[in-house]
Amino acid sequence: MQQEQNNNNIILYACEGETHFGHDPFVYEHFIGIITSGSAHHFTDKGVVDYPSGSLCLVRRNQLMKAIKKPDGEKPYATITVFLEQKTLKEYSLEYDVKASGVYSGEPILVLENDAFMKGYFDSLMPYFDQPEKLTPILEQAKTTEVITLLLRNPALKNFLFDFSEPRKIDLEAYMNRYFPYNVPLTQFAKLTGRSLSTFKRDFVKIFNLTPEKWLQKRRLEQAHFLIMQKNKRPSDIYLELGFETLSHFSYAFKKQFGHPPTELQSISRASLN
Repeated sequence: MQQEQNNNNIILYACEGETHFGHDPFVYEHFIGIITSGSAHHFTDKGVVDYPSGSLCLVRRNQLMKAIKKPDGEKPYATITVFLEQKTLKEYSLEYDVKASGVYSGEPILVLENDAFMKGYFDSLMPYFDQPEKLTPILEQAKTTEVITLLLRNPALKNFLFDFSEPRKIDLEAYMNRYFPYNVPLTQFAKLTGRSLSTFKRDFVKIFNLTPEKWLQKRRLEQAHFLIMQKNKRPSDIYLELGFETLSHFSYAFKKQFGHPPTELQSISRASLN
């Protein structure tokens, strides 16, 4: 069972079962969030990062994320997330004369110390799980301003919060080979590589000699073949990880590409290990 109380910028979320990639993998706005129970496993190109209960993270906009959310026994996976929209941050910057000193170049996800002030802040939001209607727009605005001010106790976060520049044009080949498993629209890949959609498509064909749609499917299926044959992975365990929405769609595309279903390849892989 999943429960989400969305008050525009502040989301109170609880889910009793395990969820795989239970959100849009594209991060549209900065957010700060704390896991109040359960844990999350974040999949990156460098491996899996585990976030236990109590983890407090500041996450930068314009990036791709995948995670599995897990309950802790009878306790559901639950989080409190505060989105820091560009509009809100620009208004804060103007009102309090706080500006970035340059382009942010640090890590896109920062694990923060859950100090007494931050603990008190998130504790003050806990009652709204049971009475979300009490979190009025005025209170929500005040709580958003409060958390920005708390973050700015660390001056190093000014560039993180108040760098309003958009992604610059980057190496398309390297980026796509790193992020091909993410199932997001081409418009978002274009934005993240600093291109218009038309420029993205034109550059893509020049580099890969295929359209983005054909290359993405081919690349994902090749990776699936490798994981099943060389790593003995089950098709049901990898199709979501590789950007396919359903197991049936994955199986159909795999058979069309390789001439046999992924389950048959799995049998061959298992036989080779015996």
